[in-house]
Amino acid sequence: MNDALFLHRIHFAFTITFHYLFPQLTMGLAPLIVVLKTLAIRTGNEAYNESARFWTKIFGINFALGVVTGIPMEFQFGTNWAQFSRLTGGVIGQPLAMEGTFSFFLESAFLGLFLYGEKRLGKWGHWWAGFLVFLGSWLSGFFIIVTDAWMQHPVAYIRLPDGGFSVSSFWGLLTNPWALIQYAHNMSGAVVTGAFVMAGVGAFYLLQPKFEEHARIFLRVGVIAGIAASLCQVFPSGDLHGKYMARHQPVTTAAMEGLFKSQTGAPIVILGQPDEEHQRIDNPIIANKVLSFLIYGTTTAEVPGLNEFPRDQWPTNIPLLYFSYHVMVGLGTIFVAVMALAAFLLWHRKLYVSPWMLWIILLCVPFPYIANTAGWLTAEVGRQPWLVYGLLRTNQGYSTNVIAGNSMFTLLGYMGLYLVLGILFLFLIQREIGHGPAIAAGGDVRSRTPMTTA
Repeated sequence: MNDALFLHRIHFAFTITFHYLFPQLTMGLAPLIVVLKTLAIRTGNEAYNESARFWTKIFGINFALGVVTGIPMEFQFGTNWAQFSRLTGGVIGQPLAMEGTFSFFLESAFLGLFLYGEKRLGKWGHWWAGFLVFLGSWLSGFFIIVTDAWMQHPVAYIRLPDGGFSVSSFWGLLTNPWALIQYAHNMSGAVVTGAFVMAGVGAFYLLQPKFEEHARIFLRVGVIAGIAASLCQVFPSGDLHGKYMARHQPVTTAAMEGLFKSQTGAPIVILGQPDEEHQRIDNPIIANKVLSFLIYGTTTAEVPGLNEFPRDQWPTNIPLLYFSYHVMVGLGTIFVAVMALAAFLLWHRKLYVSPWMLWIILLCVPFPYIANTAGWLTAEVGRQPWLVYGLLRTNQGYSTNVIAGNSMFTLLGYMGLYLVLGILFLFLIQREIGHGPAIAAGGDVRSRTPMTTA
C-alpha cells in the first residue's frame, strides 16, 4: 500500500471515528426522551418533564458537535476519495442526499421547537416535536446505513459504460437485506450508549447524593432500555448479521474468528492471538463446535477457513479485525450481564440503595463508545480490500493527485482542531451535569434539594 492511500484511509478513519462519538448518543437518547415526555403526560409528574428538558440539552450539545464533525467527511469524498465518488456517486449520492435533505432538516428544525417552544406548543405539541426529532435522527441513521450497506453488499445497481455505477431500483437499494439487519444492530447499539449514559448520570447523582428523584428516573428508564437494547444486540440483530455475513462475506467471517483452515464442527475462539504468518491462533481458549452451530444451526457443519480463498481477497489487517470483533462481542456480553443484574435489583427495589451496583453502572459509561467503535472497525476493516465488496478495490478509489504530504498536513490539522472540540464538548457536558435537571418554575429549587426519604 502506498503512503498516500494509507494516509487517506487513516484520515477518513480518524474523522469518522471521532464524528460517530456524537450521533450514537443522539440516536440513543432520542427515543428515551420521547419515553420521558410520554411518562410526563401519563403521570402528570413534573420531574419527568424536567428530566426530558435536561436530556434534550445533552442531546443538543451532541447534535451540534455531530454536525460540525460530520461536514468534513462530505468534503473528503471529493478530496481524498474522488475516484470512489466519481464511480459510485450515482448510487451512494441518493441516500446521502436524502439524509441531508429530509432527515437532517427534520431533526434540526424540530429540535429547535423542542428546546424553545414548550410553552407555545402545549404538552401534546411538544411531545410531537420530540417524536419528530427522534424520527429525524433515526431516519438519518437509516440513510447512512443504506449507503454503507451497499458498499458491503451491493444490490439494485447497473454498471455504466465508463465503469461507474447507477441505481436500477431505488426501492431495492432501500430494502437491501444487509442494510435492514445492519440498521437494527447499529441502532440497538446506539440505544445501549444512550441507556448507559442516562443510567450512569443517575448513578452519579445518587452516589453524591443530589437530584435523587430525577436520578431514579434516569436509572429506571436507562436500565429498562439498556437490557432490551443489549439483548437485541445479541439476538436477533447480532445473530442475523453474523449469519448473513457468513453467507455473503465468508472470508471476512473466517478472519474475524481467526479460522485459518476449514473445519467441520468449527470451534469459536473466546480468547487468543492470531498469528497470520503461521496461520494459527496462539494461546487459544475455545468452545468446541460452537461456531458451526451459530452459523449453520448444527455442530457438524463445515465452516470455510481463510485457506479456501485467494490471498489477495483476505482482509488487509487480520489482527485488527480479529481484536475489534472480539472487543465488540466481549463488551456486548458484559452489557447484557450488567443490565440484567441492574434490572434484577430494580425489580426487587434494591438498585437505588446498592452503591456497588451504582459504581459498576457509572464506570461502564465509556464502554458502549468503545464497543460501537470496535463494531464499525469490524465492519469496515472486514470489507477490505474492497471499497464496494467484490466490485471496486480500495486502491482504485482514492485521489491519486492528492499526495501523502497534503493528507498528513490536513490530518494533523484535524487532530488539533478536534482536540479543541473534544475539550469544549467535555466542558459543556460537565457544566450541564453540574447544573442538573431543570429547576421548577417560580424559583423553587425543589429538584436541587437532596431527598432524604427512600
